[in-house]
Amino acid sequence: MPAAAEGSADVVLYEEKLWPSPWIWLIAAGVSSAAIVTFAPIDIVIGYVAAVALAAILTTLLILSTPRIAVTGSTLTVGRATIERRYLGSVELYRGEDATRERGTSLHGLAYLCIRGWISPVVKIEVVDPEDRTPYWLTSSRKPEKLVAALAP
Repeated sequence: MPAAAEGSADVVLYEEKLWPSPWIWLIAAGVSSAAIVTFAPIDIVIGYVAAVALAAILTTLLILSTPRIAVTGSTLTVGRATIERRYLGSVELYRGEDATRERGTSLHGLAYLCIRGWISPVVKIEVVDPEDRTPYWLTSSRKPEKLVAALAP
């Protein structure tokens, strides 16, 4: 059974964390390992200490910067932004070249974005609040079909 959303009695209908892909973690490990080579001429122990410290810093930054998508009965949260579902309009998912176009040449300058380069599919969520200048939200999703289904009226 889904958990309750933070500060809300609403049940979470859908939840996803946009974790970095394995290749991002490999790059972080490689950068950390480079500290050994960099500091080895001074002292190999310093090199290993620097590598461990850099690995800890990069891991912490990657974890803390991972956005969460959550859909409840009354709200949608993407990253740090939350909107009431009554202000949402149409929801569309894009893959491949269509997703590239939505993130690029078709992108509206006022759209709210939560895009991760290592996640190809995107979901476009129309905002119908007359007081909000944001035309839509565009977010990456590894499970776009489930996100679209959770946002269905």
